[in-house]
Amino acid sequence: MSDAGWLPCSDRSLERGDPLSGTAGFGTRWFLVEIDGAWGTHAILQSALDPAVARALVTRVEAAGMRPLAIRRTGRRADERRGQSTWRWAVVDARAGSESVVWGAVHDPAELLEVPLDGSTGISSDESVICVCTHARHDQCCAVKGRPVVAALARALPRNTWECSHLGGDRFAATMIVFPHGLHFGRMPAAAAVGIVQAYVAGAIDPRYFRGRSSVPNLVQAAEAFARATTGDDRVGSFPHGTVRAGDETGRWSVAFDHDGAPLTVEVAQRMSEPLLSTCGATVAAAVREFALVEVRER
Repeated sequence: MSDAGWLPCSDRSLERGDPLSGTAGFGTRWFLVEIDGAWGTHAILQSALDPAVARALVTRVEAAGMRPLAIRRTGRRADERRGQSTWRWAVVDARAGSESVVWGAVHDPAELLEVPLDGSTGISSDESVICVCTHARHDQCCAVKGRPVVAALARALPRNTWECSHLGGDRFAATMIVFPHGLHFGRMPAAAAVGIVQAYVAGAIDPRYFRGRSSVPNLVQAAEAFARATTGDDRVGSFPHGTVRAGDETGRWSVAFDHDGAPLTVEVAQRMSEPLLSTCGATVAAAVREFALVEVRER
């Protein structure tokens, strides 16, 4: 890191022009748990939670096909973080047509192991949940670029805003996911963050920073981005349920959407990038998947 030519992974990604579209980490259902204090490389396993409880919780959540995510409020002083007495949790369904958030809390962390993961208990909420990755132990870019973003959001939307653990895509820091729709954003400047969330609340997606929706595969995420760019349609729910048609030997795939009752097909080419270092800690360059638009057919 002391080499004169070294750059953080997010700066290298921006310099290369790595595409954002189709890079969102997958997750149809999520379990959020509030954990104050410091997080280790694995935020839940290396935290204020008892290690045995933490391991059992992660195992239970992942066995249910859900993604665990640690969250905490930003800007708390050390004395405010000390002695956490209530552990808030949320069950989030990010699937199209099933979007929901249910909140609850326990006083003993061991009780997290008894929380139903189907959202059948707790209090339903129709408020957005904004999670910005500030997971420094996972990658320094997440902390350096995430903290100004979460600070700006917390000033404007304190009830909705949380710091969170690793979301994936360190090279796209600052990264954010907005629930219940599970929309991933990247390369977010602090000055634009509040506007991006306000647009979401109003039912629109800012395409400049959009990586994709967590509940669909990366190929469909990329196809949706190309469809949005072609049609100019920025509504959150305007391209539901993309159906993938088999690819061919050239690496081309077709994704069919129902766009306001009319068929729309996006043909996408899948390719591998030149070898790159995708995180600040990476030491071996590896190629990553990228997608290119071939054609959009509005028929």
